Amino acid sequence: MRQAPPAARVRTTFLITAVALGAAALVHLLRYLLLIFNRNTLLNWLVADAAALLSVLASLAAIAAVMTCAVTLTRWLVARRSAAFAHWGRSETRSRSALWLGTLAPPSAAMALAITFAVTMALTGRSASWALMAACVAFCCLPLLASVWALVYVVELAKTEDHYAKLRVAIWEWWLLWLVSTVTSVFASVTSGAQDSQGIANNTVAIIVANLLAMVAVLATARVFEGFEAKPVARPAHRWVVVSDDEHDSPGSAAAVELTGAEPAA
Repeated sequence: MRQAPPAARVRTTFLITAVALGAAALVHLLRYLLLIFNRNTLLNWLVADAAALLSVLASLAAIAAVMTCAVTLTRWLVARRSAAFAHWGRSETRSRSALWLGTLAPPSAAMALAITFAVTMALTGRSASWALMAACVAFCCLPLLASVWALVYVVELAKTEDHYAKLRVAIWEWWLLWLVSTVTSVFASVTSGAQDSQGIANNTVAIIVANLLAMVAVLATARVFEGFEAKPVARPAHRWVVVSDDEHDSPGSAAAVELTGAEPAA
């Protein structure tokens, strides 16, 4: 049975990821304000290049943080399922490779397709039409249909540990937010090949929204994690109190009727 990453490390990963996504949204908001300012006043080339470079670095840092968080959580899920099934004397129903692929492959494939499309459009120097962007988003999101496996794995774990009823709302909120966040990120990647000023501004807004949604999804994931950590696998859901027989009065016993110091009654 593989060791799960410490809870403190997982919480630190959540914090770093949320901060990275929030910082990326803030940097792109600053870039959007500069774009508005640039409509009437020409920006210094140093400021423009610095803003563009900073936005790229912020986006790369956010992507790296999200990938690290996803890998850490998958490691935790695999180890937690193994411990839960072993605790209840059952064998794991999913292989490790299935858990890893079902959790990480769908969003990774969708984002890879979206980035490939965006890079291709940027290299060709063309801006995609709305119809082409919609078709690309639909095509890139097809792998997300397999993302239900991540939900299935978590629900199976919650039911195995017998507290799915308590975590049901948190689990579904996490999954829906994660799904919407991924679709928004795909759309932002697809529209990143815009060449005109209005298209660049629209894409900047899409990136801001995508980062904010991703940050909310990370916080929702942290809520699900804390729900599982609140009850360790080895601790039962119900606590039984054992009372010794000596603490109960015997049926034939009664309170003494003699005064203190008096002789027992005959």
